[in-house]
Amino acid sequence: MILLSRLNGQQIALNADLIERAEATPDTVLTLVDGTKHVVAESVEEVIDRVRHYRASVLVTAKQLEESGGQGRATLRALPSPGDS
Repeated sequence: MILLSRLNGQQIALNADLIERAEATPDTVLTLVDGTKHVVAESVEEVIDRVRHYRASVLVTAKQLEESGGQGRATLRALPSPGDS
């Protein structure tokens, strides 16, 4: 999931795999595969970066599990957004 902000500043966690499209109208409107729309404060480019970052973290975790032979447990943690300190 990725963390995004509604226009009122409220944070939402959105399943990145369910995003069908992102449009700048000029606000960023995300349309999910079921037709649900979310208007977020982040730009389309920021949303794309967060989805890439999320998917990369999934691949890294899968690789770590593979290398440990499945012996260890994967640790799920919130990752900072790209560019955050």
